[in-house]
Amino acid sequence: MKLTIVGCHSASPRYDANPTAQILEVKGHLFLIDCGEGTQVQLRKFKIKFARIKHIFISHLHGDHFFGLVGLIATFKLLGREASLHVYGPKGIKQAILFQLKVGKTYTNFDLHFHELESDKPTVIFEDAILSITTIPLKHRVYTNGFLFKQKPGERLLNIQKAQELGIDPCYYQKAKQGFDVPDSNDNKVSNTTITFDPAPVKSYAYCSDTAYFDQIIPQISHVTLLYHEATFLQQHAELAQKTMHSTAQQAAMIAKKANVGTLLLGHYSGRYTDYNEFKLQAQEIFKQTLLAKDGKVLQL
Repeated sequence: MKLTIVGCHSASPRYDANPTAQILEVKGHLFLIDCGEGTQVQLRKFKIKFARIKHIFISHLHGDHFFGLVGLIATFKLLGREASLHVYGPKGIKQAILFQLKVGKTYTNFDLHFHELESDKPTVIFEDAILSITTIPLKHRVYTNGFLFKQKPGERLLNIQKAQELGIDPCYYQKAKQGFDVPDSNDNKVSNTTITFDPAPVKSYAYCSDTAYFDQIIPQISHVTLLYHEATFLQQHAELAQKTMHSTAQQAAMIAKKANVGTLLLGHYSGRYTDYNEFKLQAQEIFKQTLLAKDGKVLQL
């Protein structure tokens, strides 16, 4: 998994502070998560290929998370896109996007599929042989979901030296990697674990967009490799976090600690602050493995 922070700030965009958008790459898949204003310019800046984006996930219908979507779709058309595009987001997103395209007489020359969400329970919205994507219901002023990206276990790794020592016919190697016991040169069954190693540990990424402190998500995100959790305010403005249904850096850290995640990534900083390092310092009082999101930052999971 590779995560690219396209934008990580809240509310109004500035020349040096772009609203929320991320690209998650998983074994050939390229997922766009949220699409604030100016996202397509940032994608070009970071050399993200538009044609590889086939699935877009919108957490909620506040402008700093989806105002860039209609522009991106229009640009896809101008570039002659032919591949289908799937958009996952709250009920109402289809109407919001299609109305803008209609009044501008902009019609896509590719299939545009909307998957509207309204459940308040975790729901699997994408699944293939490589990974699953599940909604994480959050607590905000409007209907909001985070998203849990979880790899599926890969094939076992062949111990080629041991397999050759036991005279395993190469025609059985693939079966062994799939977890089956196979015969040796004397037609005796060889345990799968004798000639293979465990697959690489699965990686998981939990994206928790705008939300008040909401410990109900802890069981779902327990032990994820990387947790992105909004941290709009510092602790001295905790009353504003409560009023606007956002989180402080320390509240994000409490979620990370209780969920025993690998690493916490903070973002969605309020424009009132200039020293973002204070977010990290406050969070690390509770959870040491804390990083700060930054436009253009790339993390390899």
